[in-house]
Amino acid sequence: MDRESFFLDPEFGNKAEAFEAYDDVPTNPNLIRTIGDVINARYGRRDLLRGALAVTATTALFGTSAIVAPRQAGAKPNGPRYDFEELTLGNDEHHHIAKGYDADVLLRWGDPITADAPAFDVMNQSAEAQLKQFGYNNDYVGFTPLDDDGARGLLCVNHEYTNEEVMFPGIGRQDKVAYADMTKELVDIEMAAHGGTVVEIARGADGKWALVRDSRYNRRITPLNTEMMLDGPAAGHARLQTNDDPTGTRVIGTLNNCAGGMTPWGTYLMAEENFHGYFWTDRFDAAGNLELDETLPEAASYDRYGVPGMWFNWGQYYDRFNIDKEPNMPNKFGWVVEVDPRDPDAMPVKHTALGRFCHEGCETTVSAEGRLVVYSGDDNRFDYIYKYVSTGTVSDDAAANSALLSDGVLYVARFDEDGSIVWMPLVHGTGPLTAENGFNDQGDVLIDARRAGDVLGATPMDRPEDVQPRGDGTAFVMLTNNSRRKAGQIDAANPRRKSRFGHIIEIKEAGGDHAAESGTWSIVVKCGDPTLAEVGAEWHPETSANGWFGCPDNCAIDADGRLWIATDQGDDWAKTGKSDGLYALETEGEQRGLSRLFFRCPVGGEICGPYFTGDGETLFLSVQHPGTDGTKDFKGFERESTFEDPATRWPDFDPNMPPRPSVVVVTRQGGGKIAV
Repeated sequence: MDRESFFLDPEFGNKAEAFEAYDDVPTNPNLIRTIGDVINARYGRRDLLRGALAVTATTALFGTSAIVAPRQAGAKPNGPRYDFEELTLGNDEHHHIAKGYDADVLLRWGDPITADAPAFDVMNQSAEAQLKQFGYNNDYVGFTPLDDDGARGLLCVNHEYTNEEVMFPGIGRQDKVAYADMTKELVDIEMAAHGGTVVEIARGADGKWALVRDSRYNRRITPLNTEMMLDGPAAGHARLQTNDDPTGTRVIGTLNNCAGGMTPWGTYLMAEENFHGYFWTDRFDAAGNLELDETLPEAASYDRYGVPGMWFNWGQYYDRFNIDKEPNMPNKFGWVVEVDPRDPDAMPVKHTALGRFCHEGCETTVSAEGRLVVYSGDDNRFDYIYKYVSTGTVSDDAAANSALLSDGVLYVARFDEDGSIVWMPLVHGTGPLTAENGFNDQGDVLIDARRAGDVLGATPMDRPEDVQPRGDGTAFVMLTNNSRRKAGQIDAANPRRKSRFGHIIEIKEAGGDHAAESGTWSIVVKCGDPTLAEVGAEWHPETSANGWFGCPDNCAIDADGRLWIATDQGDDWAKTGKSDGLYALETEGEQRGLSRLFFRCPVGGEICGPYFTGDGETLFLSVQHPGTDGTKDFKGFERESTFEDPATRWPDFDPNMPPRPSVVVVTRQGGGKIAV
């Protein structure tokens, strides 16, 4: 199917759905041995009970940690570690939380965040106003306290992308009309709504959190006007030099900031994910298809990263997003950005040592000997999982700590059939990473981290999303789905063909050390409906109809070491009959594989960014793109959602207001730790 056919296909209810389907075609040429092949070889084709993991089979399939006594968090021995009354599944216009908890809307798209910001006027939006207002499609949420008791702190929020069909009045889907209505004024508003937000929040005497609007810390970080520095081995490289920056060390902005992370010293990491979608070209053939010159120096890199994606028409107004005019500019995106939330004047830094790819997140921990470790998934079907280990160690010196993100080794993962994992260093001159294979220096290796992973023989995964370390040598990998995987491409770590619902892998690093170059892996759950044999889902037998889920995306580990899963089904929620939600998943002991539903979002939305405060009494959640995904399957609505006619008007339910992506804060009624 050609590009235009995807846009016009009536199956897709919005631009994001159409482009995700278009990008579903893998760019990885290395599909001889994928994670599905590894899983299949490791476990064979044993027909375990669908959805019921017998205790006798637990160790064989899920590893020895399945029989390790769980950490206790107010639970009885061998009982559930999560204490709450499970929520009932469903999908409607509202959000829902387990009994005994409040889920209050804290920040909405357009809310003023600075003392001089204008009130939100959805019918008269401007870039100038949006730069002082909360951005669109909030994703990752992080928090760093400003006082000893954690009653004041800085909330750090990513804004991944925009949905113009429900954001602006009167224009509808622009991918269907070649962006005819997307003027420079509207593009500037889109750009101002991307990026990130840092705001101070405070907890009142009633236990409720609120914005401190006059705080000196409050600010926006956007691709419209925020200057950034590039550092690390690729900084200054010839492939990063552009007309507006001949030094190759500066860039304006960050974009498609999906998940992220907080460092041990309190800085905020913004992961740049699908950066390829923002680049444009004016080169088309007579049929309207892209016609790129394969002799261009960056042609191979463009192919591997899907550049130009043309999800947005920014390149019609800004040369920096048009590869015909700035062919090196895509190389300045796809990195991890560090922001100091406590210093509004500090320039954000893109750390090239962490590699360039579609970073879903960048979660951090500290190794046994004090080195910083950062885990990242490359969110694309058949792409890889990476880990960065710093050379130096974490200290009390904030400036020295930030330098840890500039000097270290980036690794890519290979999952083997015997249940072992090998972390292979992406270091120039190591193995095939030489000039003969197109890598002239370490800068080339990091700029083309995907291609470096290809030649090293990394394991292609089922769309790796968050990778969350627990601090004890354990890390959990969210593999959201891969409908493109064929029967001949399954392996031990990616076991199902046409895996629409994904699975979760647990990594145990050697010696319990996150810096180790080897370890073991096992499957925690295979997601989907356990009552349907053809799905091949595998859960703990006590998992209820409410508790199983599909498409794990983001995750968090709370103060008690417990794992929480946020889902992103896209328009596939109709196949499960459930809205996206937040689930508590048991990972240890006899309850391993038992999942329970805690929160669910309004129709068409996605849950992102679960983040717990250190005391375990507050949980922040992002509800992204409410009222957009899969609305053609929403009973009683059954049509595309638009600004004038949305499937829900959450959270305001004002007839003059479209749905607004928002951050929700969850607390326990009467106070206390969550789910304890």
